[in-house]
Parts: sequence; C-alpha cells; structure tokens
Amino acid sequence: MSRGEGEATLVLEAREMPAAGRAEEEVFAELAARTGEWDACVLALGVPRTDAEVRIHEVLPLFGEFEVGEEDLVAMLLACGHAFVVDRILDGRGEQIRDLSWTAACARGGFPGGMIPWFRTGELAKIFRLFTKTQFRDGQGSPPEFWVAMVTAGELLATEDNPDQAELTAGLEHSRTRATAIARDLTYGRGRDKAPRYVLGQRVDGRASLAAGLRHEVGVVVEGDRRT
Repeated sequence: MSRGEGEATLVLEAREMPAAGRAEEEVFAELAARTGEWDACVLALGVPRTDAEVRIHEVLPLFGEFEVGEEDLVAMLLACGHAFVVDRILDGRGEQIRDLSWTAACARGGFPGGMIPWFRTGELAKIFRLFTKTQFRDGQGSPPEFWVAMVTAGELLATEDNPDQAELTAGLEHSRTRATAIARDLTYGRGRDKAPRYVLGQRVDGRASLAAGLRHEVGVVVEGDRRT
C-alpha cells in the first residue's frame, strides 16, 4: 500500500470512529499503534496539513521519551496541547459572538483552560450556557462588562436555529436580569466601591456613567429613569 493510499485509509477510519462516539485521543492511539505514523494520524483526524505539521513539530522532542506501546500516553500529550482541535472558520455573526464570548471570558476573571478548544471550534452556544451560571465573588472580574457581553451574545445566538434554544432563551433572560440589577445598583450607589471603568471596551468615568453605559448597551430601564 502506497503512502497516499495509506493516508486515505487512515482518514476514512479516523472520520468513522469519532462518529461512533470515540474520543480523538482514543482514535489516535489505536491508529498510531497500528501504523506508527503519528503525524499522519493527526492529519487523518481532520487537522489541516500545515497545522498538523506545526503541532507535531512542537512536541516532537518529547516523542523520544515514549516507546512503542505507549501511544495512549502520546495521545494524552497531544490532547493537552490541543493538537487534535480543528479550528472552525465562522461567518461574520459567528465571529462577533465569539468575540463577545471572549470579552465575557476576560471580564469573568478567569475560566477553565479546557474551554479554549470551545472557542477555536466555535462551540458558542456551549460557552454561553456555561457562562450564564457564573457567580461573581467580591472583587472578582467585571460583572457589568460580563453581563453586557452576555446579553449581546445571547441576542445574536437567539436568531439562530439551535437544538438548545429553550436553554439559550432562559440564559438570555437571566443575563438581562443580572445586567439590569447591576445597572440599578450602580445608579443608586449599591454597587462595589470601585466600579469597573469599561463597558464592552468603552471607557466610562464614575458610577453614574457606568450605569448609563449599561442602560444603553442592554436597553434596560431602572426605577426613576425612563431612558432606554
């Protein structure tokens, strides 16, 4: 079997096995153990050739630490370096949602490193659903910027067909409620002593300006203020 034919066979198997519910690491370990072609196995999992070569090259010095029969350990190493992630190209709206999600992630004050592949693969609804469960501790992150970004991202997600639409809608309403509550607290001086000074990247000075920025971005009305 020529190398070209071998790669074609690997690609076919590598596409069928995840479809059957098997993880990429497991697929890589099995194919690599059988063929010994580690770089070809990464390529077979759908990673573009240029990206696959770069990712393999980055960890190549570590391969000498492993022996035949330890392909599962190699798979774990590659997975930790996100070698199996296939980056997704999004349309304009998708890129906007991804940017808003990243804004929320930064304003959140941190997020699990395991979420990074979600941003790369465009699992935007998954990110949104997880972030709606965020609870801030005193002094953590920037709640105003976080919830404004979440409202805007949720509104964009609401325009798409999604099997989890009910959960997304509930998350959007929750985000609006949190943003409204923060705007109200800042308006009447019940927020933190040192309010964050940015709303979606726009500088605001003082508690009143921050509250006004929230009202403008989210379109909320607080008691005693009829502006939207």
